[in-house]
Formats: sequence, structure tokens, C-alpha cells
Amino acid sequence: MNEEILFYLFSTLMLFGGSAVVLSRNPVNAALYMILALVSLAVLFLTLDAFFLAALQVLVYAGAVMVLFLFVIMMLDVDLRERSRPNIMAAALGLVTTGAVVAILLTWVGEGSTIRPSVGSVPTPGNPLAFVTGSKAFGYALLTKYMLPIQVAGFLLLVAMVGAILLGRRTKLKSSEGKDGS
Repeated sequence: MNEEILFYLFSTLMLFGGSAVVLSRNPVNAALYMILALVSLAVLFLTLDAFFLAALQVLVYAGAVMVLFLFVIMMLDVDLRERSRPNIMAAALGLVTTGAVVAILLTWVGEGSTIRPSVGSVPTPGNPLAFVTGSKAFGYALLTKYMLPIQVAGFLLLVAMVGAILLGRRTKLKSSEGKDGS
């Protein structure tokens, strides 16, 4: 299949998924639309021959992070009756911002500007992480140079999940106490 057709097909799916995330009133449906957008992005990575990034996109974002999001959403037990109608002002602000970004990009491209890729330095024994392309070098970098930021990010995700569970439980306890006491 032609790569151009794949690009247009999956970029349209990604834009649809992203728009549906913003416009969806049900948080579980919004999370599922986000999975659609993330998997479409992974296919776009495949068209660029970035197989490792596509695999990471599916495994880490569409898999692990979205399962965590769905878990937290379902633990919060969101009441759908609280949302009466969509926020028109937020939608208008989003459209104006999108229009401004598109106008700026079209003006910038119209001037003949091009995006020039930066040339990375060649890896040396003294600096093995100068320009990495393989998964082995990427894993080495994650487990040596970037170990602390990864551990901090994991701890923050854990704290956020425990906080969401406690907030969800607190509202359940208050609502059940109110029903029993009256």
C-alpha cells in the first residue's frame, strides 16, 4: 500500500481520535478515543521506519499509561449527571487557538522556511550516548544516565493514582454517610 495513503488515513484517524477525546462527555469513551489516537500515531511512526518508537508508543502509551488512566477513571466513579451541557466558551477558545496556530504555520511555511534536522555527534568511547539509534543503546541510557528521572516519574504516577483512589473513596464514604444518617 502506498505510504501517502497510509499517512492520510492514519493522520485523519489520529485527528478524529484527538477531537473525540476533547468533545466526549464520557471519560471512559474519551480514554478509548485517546487509545485510537495513540495507535494511529504509532502507525505513522511505522511509515517513517521508526519501528522502535512505534513499539514504545503502543506498549508504553497505548498500553500501560491508558490502562492506568482507565483504572483511575473507573475508581473515581464519575457521575455523568453532573455534566449538563458542553462548555461553549472553551470550545470557541479552542477553535480560535487552533486557527491562530494554523495561520502562523501557514505564514511561516509561505516564507520558505524549512525544518533542518540537526546533525548529532558521533558516539565515542568517552560519550557513548551522543547519537543513539538502537534499542540496546536506548536501554543503556535509560538504566544509567536517566535512571533517577524515570524513578521520580514512576513515583509521581504512583502518588497520583493513590490520591485519586483516596479522593474517590472519600466521596463514596460521604455520600453513604449522608444516606444512612437521614
